Amino acid sequence: MSQPRPPRPTTALEVKGSEWLTPHMVRIIAGGDGFEDFVSNGFADAYVKILFAADGTAFSEPIDVAAMRETLPSDQWPKTRTYSIRSIDEDARELAIDFVIHGAEGIAAPWAANAKPGDLLQFVGPGGAWSPPEADYHLFVGDESALPAIAAGLERLPANARGMAIVEVHEHPLDVTHPEGVELHWVVRGSNDYDPGVLASRVRALKLREEGLSVFAHGERESMKQLRPIFKELGLPRERLSISGYWAYGRIEDAFQAEKRTAIGKV
Repeated sequence: MSQPRPPRPTTALEVKGSEWLTPHMVRIIAGGDGFEDFVSNGFADAYVKILFAADGTAFSEPIDVAAMRETLPSDQWPKTRTYSIRSIDEDARELAIDFVIHGAEGIAAPWAANAKPGDLLQFVGPGGAWSPPEADYHLFVGDESALPAIAAGLERLPANARGMAIVEVHEHPLDVTHPEGVELHWVVRGSNDYDPGVLASRVRALKLREEGLSVFAHGERESMKQLRPIFKELGLPRERLSISGYWAYGRIEDAFQAEKRTAIGKV
């Protein structure tokens, strides 16, 4: 019988500041003494699971997740919300996480929108498994949820890299560093209704070839489902394709995570 995986380490950081990158995205900088407990895994798509109390409020003191799971009923366990790490500054002992803000909906976004210096940011992780491999052509595809990982991946490419990044956003494209040979295309959704086929139509129009191609595609679940057949038709090997859903339209994260174990949740 396989042994259960040990719990990932818990890190408790202090909010140092915030920066509104657009009217719908805020960057939280966190660090402090708790950074000593954080161990980077080195991946461009590194993510953490931010912890909130069962009622959706933020914790004011560090917690022991493993102990809570052993002693409390499941409806009192911490809620988690998954976010990519945008950047890590080992010298300053700080990291940055970007939050997409959807008004007052959800748990993590309202917290980030109102976070102030001194607030506690507590999470487990990091997880992650991807960094840009050597390739002749790099394709990045995603939406706001994948933008931190896409931006981190673009920054790691060699100066002579070639490729393209296609990013769907609500509005206000960001200033993202990328090699000169990598094109950056923004698909601005604006006030239009969400269309899960937008990214797939853009990618299919590229008429890609499998040879030398590397793909990083992450974002809304149905959007990713429409992308996968394109890469399957190309015969792209698994080691050069990273694709998954980061969220699902009309679902809170608890429902989205639960559906990952069902047919509807498979990408």
